[in-house]
Amino acid sequence: MTHPRLPKTLAELRASGWTSRSVKDEVRENFLRLLRDGGELFPGIVGYDDTVIPEINIALLAGHDMLFLGEKGQAKSRLMRLLVRFLDDQLPYLDDPAIPLHDDPYAPITRAGRRLVADRAAEEVPIAWWPRDERYAERLAPGTKFADIIGEIDPAKLAGGTSMASEEALHLGLIPRMHRGIFAMNELPELDELVQVGMFNILEERDVQIRGYPVKFDIDVMLLFSANPSTYNRSGKVIPQLKDRIGTVIHTHYPRDRDLGIRMVEQEAGIDLGGDWPVVVPWFMKQVAEQITIAARKSKYIDQQSGVSARFSIANYETMVASARQRGVRLGERPAVPRISDLGHLYASSLGKLELDLMGSHQMTERQVLDAVIAEAIATVFEEYVEAHGLDEIAKVFAKGVKIEVGDMLPSAAYERVVEDVPAVWEKAFEVNASQDPAVRASCIEFVLAGLYATERISRLQSHGRTLYDTGGL
Repeated sequence: MTHPRLPKTLAELRASGWTSRSVKDEVRENFLRLLRDGGELFPGIVGYDDTVIPEINIALLAGHDMLFLGEKGQAKSRLMRLLVRFLDDQLPYLDDPAIPLHDDPYAPITRAGRRLVADRAAEEVPIAWWPRDERYAERLAPGTKFADIIGEIDPAKLAGGTSMASEEALHLGLIPRMHRGIFAMNELPELDELVQVGMFNILEERDVQIRGYPVKFDIDVMLLFSANPSTYNRSGKVIPQLKDRIGTVIHTHYPRDRDLGIRMVEQEAGIDLGGDWPVVVPWFMKQVAEQITIAARKSKYIDQQSGVSARFSIANYETMVASARQRGVRLGERPAVPRISDLGHLYASSLGKLELDLMGSHQMTERQVLDAVIAEAIATVFEEYVEAHGLDEIAKVFAKGVKIEVGDMLPSAAYERVVEDVPAVWEKAFEVNASQDPAVRASCIEFVLAGLYATERISRLQSHGRTLYDTGGL
């Protein structure tokens, strides 16, 4: 397919019929067209269809700057970046090195741009095209200075004889350079108060003032912000004038149910479960992995104001699958199937992602808190299966003094040998996840045993990567 040649001069641009729009009008019109055509508005976003997405849609139609307010790992940055898809594929601008930003050929805001259009014939005014993906910039607030995003007087230009009051003496920051684009500021409450003042001036007046010199740039930019509620709502962290000038606050949240969380994790992990060493993940293991995150988000030992990120879920799922695959390679098992004992490796992917509540943890270590969270998650999922399959009957087997050893590097065939004298265990495990594959059955057995322990029906002894389940201590 041959693409039409883009205009290269102002005369050609005028002849093409191109019209100038503000960036918010551009976003609104492209959004409405995609909405009308039934296209996917926010690809890859799970669990927000009835909550977050409708609020964003209305804000786009209203032409508002937006603040995404939520705890870590709630896709705030991803949502902001996805707004780029509502920009045009390419945007024309005046192509001259003397112009410090992407000036509108029809309505330049810089002195150099206006001079270029006024002094040359339209056939001699060069036009270039700004790709959509380059029209978005974001910045993390901590450490950001006024000069970074607003601008500063350029000493080199002053030394060359340029007047300090002249527009040409300025080195423009990110926001002016994103004229006709989208700029996002992450972690807004951590932004220096002086920079916040500069931000609300842009939000209200759409101009900048650098070192007391008002530069009347009619800046056209969509501004986006992100923040955590615990800091955003804290008095003094964000100046009231800035809060007042943000058009819409979008409240994000974690997945509202476990199945949505599982779907999100599988999408984001992007693990190839096939290949030379395939992995099959039983549904109950997916449930346990996600329930660990749910339990962590409710735990009194964990600082809930900080939140438990979706990255916690993703990293743990990836670790669980990797542990199973390592076993498959070492023992020559195809497919490899994750077991409860694989969760013993979650310390590596979890510690550092949890912030303890110093008041509620009572001097518990991160490992102890994680152990408690994992135990609670196993118990929760297991009780659901007890109700569904009557697994409570298995506990009677252990009243006879049966002992079963499990471990993340124990061959699957070993499980069948150690329980061959207690077929009831096999039959009940079979109900959990029906399969004739030894590796799946081994995973089922570990789930049943861990569930019985978590619900205080049997006891266990852990040593050197192995776990022994028996009736001791009951």
